[in-house]
Amino acid sequence: MLDRRTLLAAAATSSMLAMARSPARAMLANTPAEEGARLTALYERIYDRLLDLDPEFATSLGSDKGDRAAAKSRLADRSPAGIARGQDLYRQGLAELKTFDPAKLGGMDRINYDTFRGPWETYVNAYDTFSYGLHSWPEPHPVTQLGGIYRLIPDFLINQHSIADAADAEAYLARCTAFAAELDNETARINAEHAAGIIPPDFIIDRTLQQYVAVMAPTAEANGLTTNLAAKTKDIPGDWAGRCTAIVKDKIYPAMQRQVAELRAVRPRSTHDAGVWRLPKGDEYYTYALAYATTTNKTAAEIHQLGLDRIAELSARADAIFRKQGMTKGSVAQRLRALAKDPRFIFANTDGGKAKLIASLNDQIQKMQTRLPEMFGRLPKAKVDIRRVPPDTEAGSPGGYYQVPALDGSRPGAYYINLRDTAETPSWTLPTLTYHEATPGHHHQIALAQEATGIPRLRRLPAYSVYTEGWGMYAEQLADEMGAYADDPFGQLGYLQSYMFRAARLVVDTGLHHFSWSREKAIAYYNEVLGTSEASNVTEIERYCVWPGQATSYMVGQISWVEIREKARQALGPKFDYRGFHDTALSAGAMPISVLASVIDRWVAEQKT
Repeated sequence: MLDRRTLLAAAATSSMLAMARSPARAMLANTPAEEGARLTALYERIYDRLLDLDPEFATSLGSDKGDRAAAKSRLADRSPAGIARGQDLYRQGLAELKTFDPAKLGGMDRINYDTFRGPWETYVNAYDTFSYGLHSWPEPHPVTQLGGIYRLIPDFLINQHSIADAADAEAYLARCTAFAAELDNETARINAEHAAGIIPPDFIIDRTLQQYVAVMAPTAEANGLTTNLAAKTKDIPGDWAGRCTAIVKDKIYPAMQRQVAELRAVRPRSTHDAGVWRLPKGDEYYTYALAYATTTNKTAAEIHQLGLDRIAELSARADAIFRKQGMTKGSVAQRLRALAKDPRFIFANTDGGKAKLIASLNDQIQKMQTRLPEMFGRLPKAKVDIRRVPPDTEAGSPGGYYQVPALDGSRPGAYYINLRDTAETPSWTLPTLTYHEATPGHHHQIALAQEATGIPRLRRLPAYSVYTEGWGMYAEQLADEMGAYADDPFGQLGYLQSYMFRAARLVVDTGLHHFSWSREKAIAYYNEVLGTSEASNVTEIERYCVWPGQATSYMVGQISWVEIREKARQALGPKFDYRGFHDTALSAGAMPISVLASVIDRWVAEQKT
């Protein structure tokens, strides 16, 4: 979730020089032409098929133009047949990958092969094992406070569907009509899963229904879909707002009401148990979720202990900083909580205060941009915008997240900040969030992958959370190593709290889903070890309940990035170069951690010659 996108004209020269010696191109040198071409052709076919199956994805990449213009009028098919077609894409891809002899692949082609071979087998095995939670990320329940198209499609249409002429407006209306149909497809899916005993916890249903109240509160005329279209078609003749109002009133709201009715009907059958262990094959499902999230075979018990160890280490570092500031009373969590309430660090919870907060984020990005050439030879061309999380979904949303830019440059990346209450985001917590979501974090990594040459389009996507979120956290550490907090001890406390937060995730995610912790026990643990507000802690814990395993990818990824870097630095000694390491690691797109390690091992061997 970073910014994708950033940039300084001053970096253009070094960026072009870096492209001339692109690590990706260097690694292509010993690739057998025939097998390499066949592998690339496979990935290109899968990429094109992926765009065909998911027109929303095509729009998000700016690829709904020209030969794909028809995609702009459609949404992804969420019927059982549509989901099966998506799964078949990976089945077919895996079957074709099995026809390759990896020993005959070298250089970047071997990296391309290894990037998908193991994970696709993991996905296909899951399709054959589980009857639920396999549409995208391992999410056992399609409709929650964080998932479900009742919240995803309006955000998508408002922020990603561009409108330049009447044809674009007609496509928008067509998608609004399709939205109602896909809501019913989704409702049919949860109805079938509820009948099979795949029921969300009671508190998840309650939170989802609470969000639905906010979503359906506006009249059809005042709904965001209608007002967005009205604003974007003010210079395009036609009764666009009136037509959208009718669709919202007669199709979308009734479909939403049917979904709400299903959730209310199943609510009496729900339990308060928080973890997926309660579901059919729940233990196996969580093992799958951890493998999906981390691309490793780390067990839940290992990850749990890793989190406990890191919390102890990070708390000690934070305590030392507090003591230097003369703040010695109470636990680290109590001191962090007190610091969070210090009025010196709180923006006013008004439109003006929120505008000032966003301005401070922009300033942080610009200052970091000037320092990037110290650590990177290649800088992204794409820019990043800072935006507020939509107010009607901010209650259940995380503190910040990132939206990828369009491949054709028509839309920059976006770093979304949650401003439901500025008291939740004291100023000392913001720099590390910016470095994670924007630069040198998500935006930097994802934009460079999109702009990479010498790799198939499929490899340019932010596919692996352990790589991308691990990089985001590594970027927070890198900012500290670059001296971003040299004169800002409170900002450094924000950085350490961010790390404590991710370490605690390892504890509570495994606690909920492996050790059968209750929601309340997980919240109490957060209250005990972190300085974050209880309201924020509740939101986070409920997130982990519906996204099992996902939260573990951050810290597991960060630790892996650092271990790989330090191994390379020890091997190369004085020859180690940060820019070379970063450019190499980011030049080949997202990948499993084991593949990243092999890429850097090869780079180290090349530097020694």
